[in-house]
Amino acid sequence: MELLRNLFEGYPNLWGGGVAHSVLILSLVITFGIMLGKLKVAGISLGVTWILFVGIVFGHFDMNLDEHLLHFLKEFGLILFVYSIGLQVGPGFFSAFKKGGLTLNMVAMLSVFLSVVITIVLHFATGIPITTMVGILSGAVTNTPGLGAAQQANSDLNGVDAPEIALGYAVAYPLGVVGCILALLALKFFMRINTQKEEEDAEHGLGHLQELTVRPISVEIRNEAIDGKRIRDVKPLLNRAFVISRIRHTGSQETELANADTVLHMQDEILFIANPKDVEWEREDKNLISRRILITKPELNGKSLSQLKIRNNFGACITRINRSGVDLVATPHLQLQMGDRVTIVGSELAVSHAEKVLGNSLKRLNHPNLIPIFLGIALGCILGSLPFMFPGIPQPVKLGLAGGPLVVSILISRFGPQYKLITYTTMSANLMIREIGIALFLACVGLGAGKGFIDTIIYEGGYVWIGYGAIITVVPLLVTGFMGRYFWKLNYYTLIGVLSGANTNPPALAYSSDLTSCDAPAVGYATVYPLAMFLRVLTAQLLILALA
Repeated sequence: MELLRNLFEGYPNLWGGGVAHSVLILSLVITFGIMLGKLKVAGISLGVTWILFVGIVFGHFDMNLDEHLLHFLKEFGLILFVYSIGLQVGPGFFSAFKKGGLTLNMVAMLSVFLSVVITIVLHFATGIPITTMVGILSGAVTNTPGLGAAQQANSDLNGVDAPEIALGYAVAYPLGVVGCILALLALKFFMRINTQKEEEDAEHGLGHLQELTVRPISVEIRNEAIDGKRIRDVKPLLNRAFVISRIRHTGSQETELANADTVLHMQDEILFIANPKDVEWEREDKNLISRRILITKPELNGKSLSQLKIRNNFGACITRINRSGVDLVATPHLQLQMGDRVTIVGSELAVSHAEKVLGNSLKRLNHPNLIPIFLGIALGCILGSLPFMFPGIPQPVKLGLAGGPLVVSILISRFGPQYKLITYTTMSANLMIREIGIALFLACVGLGAGKGFIDTIIYEGGYVWIGYGAIITVVPLLVTGFMGRYFWKLNYYTLIGVLSGANTNPPALAYSSDLTSCDAPAVGYATVYPLAMFLRVLTAQLLILALA
């Protein structure tokens, strides 16, 4: 009996209660939290956030860790979490600001801005401390890195942790998930959406998706102005990025590979890859095959497509590249990264030879590259500790242990290949690091906030925070939704994906994706998620530093 009591409450003569005690408490909190996270009500789950609530229960009953150990594990978990997010979103971060992506990111920025403004207004109108309001804000928009950034900023500013930040987050989070989904349904009702028409438009890549997705397009040449011209001469006239992969000349039943010197004639049929409306190529040629090949050779990392000379050497053609789930047009100057999936078209023999050059070995990708991870974390800690002065803010602003590693991971995953730095990690490895990080962070946050949670909710009016969180969740989504629809003319399914991404809300994305068979919600979410995550982290810190 004494053994069990010491394991759960800690050994009084050992630092931190002992290693066995600390590991046991953390493991139980995370285990029970993940088990509860699998429960769904009306198809909606709070996921790993249950770890936070289980930690609060353990903390309430005084089954806790040493204060210093708790602080270290919380910050370390946060670093792992945000760094893995940065590695995932980094390759597509800057490309998301192209024409179509710029509009979607402006919509997301408006949503972030409105939620921050409402938080400030509620802070001054109600007198609730800004630390609590930032916690409510982070919970209302389901942004865990924002919670970590706010806690770290307050710790740097005052030298102590502020448990009220975690309390506000825990109170507002459940309705942050549900309220976002209800807001998306309200938009559908008030805007009288014709779901069939919206889905048809989204499936054809209409609207802003034209700039963000690539599709195969089959066309017949009927413009006399390009009759007899080579492809290399036609490209400057069209002034757009595309790759012509196959051509069927007039009167011929055979499909050939096209190159820059191929001459175009009237009634020729061509297949090209670009960002247009979706018109599928329906007649496949038996002599040419299309295959997706993984880039797994380290020496190819950072090389451009023109340097590979696949067409000249093997008679095959790379038509598109899939990176982190996003299809890119295979332009000559596009640099390859480890883990890219390239679509290559050619004869069976040509594709096989090209495959040997490119790698296509899953075994190579399964070997983790730990140098960029730990080097990036080190650089992120240095960047996060550098002070920046802003007018009107008495204290220097730091990116902190949330913002620093996030910025470095985005930059290192985007520009690392140019300097032959292999930043690729498999999706499963990235997800493992992320889940371990978020589990440690939420468990420690819950344990730290547990002692005063019940008293705050019952006796100190904490239940009112639920209403404030609902306002911060719903109002920006409704306002932004109407503006996105009527001012920017967004497709409904693209819009709800953007709004889910602006709130960094995976359950809302899952719900949005279930409404349609097209990938418009996922594309909208992925386009705005990196910037929204960065802004949520930064604004949480700025609110603390400016108003605390």
